[in-house]
Order: sequence, then C-alpha cells, then structure tokens
Amino acid sequence: MIRNGARLRSQVCDAMVIVVKASESLDDLRCGGAPMLALGAEPTGSATMDPAFAGGAIMGKRYVDETGAEVLVTKGGAGALSVGETLLELKETKTLPASD
Repeated sequence: MIRNGARLRSQVCDAMVIVVKASESLDDLRCGGAPMLALGAEPTGSATMDPAFAGGAIMGKRYVDETGAEVLVTKGGAGALSVGETLLELKETKTLPASD
C-alpha cells in the first residue's frame, strides 16, 4: 500500500507527485495510463502514453479521488493522473475570508 509522503514519478512523462492522503485506491495510481513508480525505481521501458490519458498534470495542484485520496503534483507532465481508468479530479481551492 502507498503511504502518506510517498514520492512517485511517471513512466511516460515528467510528472512527479507526493501522496498527501493515502488510501487503498492509490495502489493503482497511474499517469498517462501507465502505473506510477517510486522515485528511485527504474522504468520498465515498454510503457507508452495512452492518448485517452494525455490531459496533463499541473504543478502545484492537488488531485483527489472519490475515496478521499489526495496527491500533490511536484513536477508537471503531459500525462493525466488516474486511479485505474478513473481520472483524478482537480481539488477545488477554498476561498479565504477577507482580512479587513
């Protein structure tokens, strides 16, 4: 199981993430349709980007799934983040009250 604070990278683009809130669903975390790897792991070499998952991951943004799992993108890339075939959603920012 992936733990909070785990650093992962894509096999098919430059994207890197940190797990903010882990859940069982993140065991199938993918970027560009290919499974993500631990930061120090070697890529398989045969992974290619799936055009259906080429939406991109935006640096500095948080993505969530329906189980409450959350990842923070530390390096953007061309591949979209997903759990299996389900795309992760961009987490909405909370508006802060005025400081006046």
